[in-house]
Amino acid sequence: MNAKSSWVIGGTTMMGVGIGLVFLALYGSGLLLAASVIIGVGLGVALSPLVSRVKGES
Repeated sequence: MNAKSSWVIGGTTMMGVGIGLVFLALYGSGLLLAASVIIGVGLGVALSPLVSRVKGES
């Protein structure tokens, strides 16, 4: 795993946390917070190979 992949995974995780906190404030549901974090991590893991391939790092 290279640095750009780590940044992608970390960034999407932070977006998931932010969205989850909004859901927590609006709906009071910790389950939506957890789901948002898991979706953020999954999205980052799915996007990291694409970012590496686009940047030519293979």
